[in-house]
Amino acid sequence: MPMFRLKISAEEPVYVISVVCKLVNIPIWTLRQLDKAGVVKPKRIGRKSRLYSLKDLKKLEYVHYLMEEKRVNIHGIKIILGKED
Repeated sequence: MPMFRLKISAEEPVYVISVVCKLVNIPIWTLRQLDKAGVVKPKRIGRKSRLYSLKDLKKLEYVHYLMEEKRVNIHGIKIILGKED
């Protein structure tokens, strides 16, 4: 069986919120709050659907670390990410 390789840009929004929730271990309601706070900006499809990119996932992995390991709240995360960007 032939194998094929997908070449998807790290900035291409392809992951739905339910998949992101499982991949980065952040509850859906928290992902929505992070979107509302501007920590991540997933692409919107219609009024409800959000699509995340690999770049967003990497950022959310770091956000998860800050939330779980360092006990930083969303406001603190915005400040930390603002200083690093």
